[in-house]
Amino acid sequence: MPELRKDPTSETWVIFSPERQRRPQFFTAHGEYTLTSANCPFCEGNEDMTPPEIHSLRIANTTHDKPGWKLRVIPNKYPALKVEGLLDKRADGFYDKMNGIGAHEVVIETTSHTRGIDEMEEDTVYEIFLAFKHRILDLKRDIRFRYIQVFKNHGIQAGATISHPHSQIVALPVIPARTTDRLEHAQSYFAKKERCLFCDIVQHEIRFQQRLLLENGEFIVFAPYAPRLPFELSLYPVHHYAVFEEMEDAALRKLAIIFRDAIGKINKALDHPPYNMILHNAPFSKDNRYSEHFHWHIELLPIISGTGGFEIGTQSFINPMLPEESIKILKNDK
Repeated sequence: MPELRKDPTSETWVIFSPERQRRPQFFTAHGEYTLTSANCPFCEGNEDMTPPEIHSLRIANTTHDKPGWKLRVIPNKYPALKVEGLLDKRADGFYDKMNGIGAHEVVIETTSHTRGIDEMEEDTVYEIFLAFKHRILDLKRDIRFRYIQVFKNHGIQAGATISHPHSQIVALPVIPARTTDRLEHAQSYFAKKERCLFCDIVQHEIRFQQRLLLENGEFIVFAPYAPRLPFELSLYPVHHYAVFEEMEDAALRKLAIIFRDAIGKINKALDHPPYNMILHNAPFSKDNRYSEHFHWHIELLPIISGTGGFEIGTQSFINPMLPEESIKILKNDK
C-alpha cells in the first residue's frame, strides 16, 4: 500500500509508492525509446497488455478492451496511489501520515504511436479534453478525494517512460501545497479588490499584447510576466471559470484548437522539445468556496534547460530569457 507522509516544515505531502519501482524502462541510457507499435502496450491490438479500460471512445459495435477504439482511459498499471482502502489518517510520533489512497489513470490519446498533439485532427484533441472532463466528474464523486491533477509528460526528459501519446490523471486525498499557496494568494487578492486575480491577469495580457501568443475569444495563451523557465506558457479561459469540468463542450472545442496551435508553435520554434502540460483546477468543495477567486488554467513547460541546486534550494528560478523575447521567437517575429 502506498503511503503519504507530511513534511511539517512545508506542509507538503510526499507520496511513497513502492509499486512505481516495478515500472519497466522503455528507453535506453542514450535517451531513445525502445518500444515500437508492435510491442507498445498503448497501441491498438495490444489491449491485453493494459488493465481493463475505464472509459473509451469507440467505433460502433466494437468490444471493450479490444481493437476499434479511438481513445482509452485505463488505470495506471504501476499507480502512485491505490483506489481500494481507507485513508486511516494517523500520527507517527511527532509526524502525520495516511494510507496512499487515490486514483491514477492513463489517457491513451490516440491509436497512433507517434503522432503529436499538433499533428492530430481537431476532433482528436477535443476528445482528449472531453475525456479529462468525463473522468474529473466521475472521480470527484468519491468523498475521499480532494484534488485532481491532470498532466502530460511528453519526452523522456519530461518524465515520459512511453512515447505513445498519453496523459495522466491523479486524484489525491489532499490539496497540494503549491495549490494551497496559490489559493491563499488569490483569496487575499479577492478580499482586497473584490476581483479575481487571474481574471485581472488575463485582461491585462489581452490589453498589453506584448506577451500574448494566441487568442480566440474564449481562451488566451501568453508568457507569464515572471516565468520560471524559458518559453513557459499559460493558457487561460477568458471568462471566469473556477473548475475545468464546468466548461461547455463547445468551449472545449475552442480549447482544443488553441492548445494544438500552441504546441505547434513550440514545436516549430524549438524543434519539438520535451514538455510538460499541467492543468490547474480548483479543489473539490461542496460549498463552492473557491468559485469567486480561483480560475482554472494550463501551464505549458517546454524542457530546454535543467534546474540546479539554487532552484531546488530556494524555489526561486534563474531564467535566461525575458518572456517578451520568448514570445517573439514563438511568433517567428525574431
